[in-house]
Amino acid sequence: MVQLSLQFSYSKDILKDYFEKMTGKRISLVFTDNSTSLLSMRTKDDSLFLRMHWMFLSAGEEVIREMADFAKRRKCRTPLIRKFINDHQACMRKKEQNIGQLRIRAQGRFYNLREIFGGLNNEYFRDKITASIIWGRGRARKIVKKRTLGSYCGQEDMIRINPILDRKYVPKYFIRYIVYHEMLHSVLRGQRKNDRRSVHPPEFRKRERLFKDYAKAISWERKWI
Repeated sequence: MVQLSLQFSYSKDILKDYFEKMTGKRISLVFTDNSTSLLSMRTKDDSLFLRMHWMFLSAGEEVIREMADFAKRRKCRTPLIRKFINDHQACMRKKEQNIGQLRIRAQGRFYNLREIFGGLNNEYFRDKITASIIWGRGRARKIVKKRTLGSYCGQEDMIRINPILDRKYVPKYFIRYIVYHEMLHSVLRGQRKNDRRSVHPPEFRKRERLFKDYAKAISWERKWI
C-alpha cells in the first residue's frame, strides 16, 4: 500500500502523487475556498479531475486514503470524510468570514491584489504560496523609503501593500513587482550571515531578477519614487 510521508500536513504535490499511485490515473488537483462544494471528482478517459477545499490539507491519513479509495471505486462509503467535514464546519465558517474581510481589503480602487497575487503565484511559484494579501490601512501621503511599499509578516502569513500604490498613474507591472518582492520574502525567510540577519540574501536578489519586468520596474521606481 502507498504510504503518505507527512505527519502533520500535506502539500499539493504529495497528494497529487499519492492519488495517481492509488488510482492509476492522471490527476488534476485543484484546491478552492468553495464551502458549497467541498469535494468533487470527475473522470475523463484516463484522467481524474479533483477539486477540494483547502481544509483537506490537514486531514488525517485515514481520510486521505478513503478519498483515494472513493476516487478509485466511487461506490464505497465515506464515513471518515463526512466526519472530517462535520468536525471542521465551525472552523470553516469563521475562516470564511475572515476570507471575506480580506477579499474586501484586497480590492482597491484601481487594483485587485488577489488577482495580481494569483497570477504571480501561478507564474512563478507553482501556486504554492498560501499567504493572504491586503492593502494596508490608512492613506499614506508620501513614500519615504522603498521598504514602506510592502511588507510580509511571517506570523500572520500576510502581505501588506502600501495603499499609496493604488493610484491610476502607478503602472500595473510595478505593483506586480512589489507583490512579487513580498512573495519572495514569504518563501525565502531572512537568513543569517556572520551572525547577522540578512533580509535580502544573494539568493533573494537572484530570484528577484527573474521577474520579467524587473528592469522596467526598477527604472520606474528610480524615476517616480
